Amino acid sequence: MSASERFRQETTERGTWDDVRDLPPSAKLVAKVLEYNDTMTQQQIADETLLPSRTVRYALNRLDEENVIDSRFSFSDARKRLYSLDVRS
Repeated sequence: MSASERFRQETTERGTWDDVRDLPPSAKLVAKVLEYNDTMTQQQIADETLLPSRTVRYALNRLDEENVIDSRFSFSDARKRLYSLDVRS
């Protein structure tokens, strides 16, 4: 990630539930699952929602575009990312 991307990401304001309202149903479902579970991997989200991994990946990308999720690398397995909901009230 370049310095300009990092700066843009840090200065971007968090999204709201209004931003989630216009997203596809799969993204809304993923947002609700993340609301009830603090931090999850993509596979855990797929298992919980019964959605295919590809659909979960699409939903996470859409939520990321709206700045309503936070993702970071897992310390226990660096190949995985951990996702959590980051919605402004």
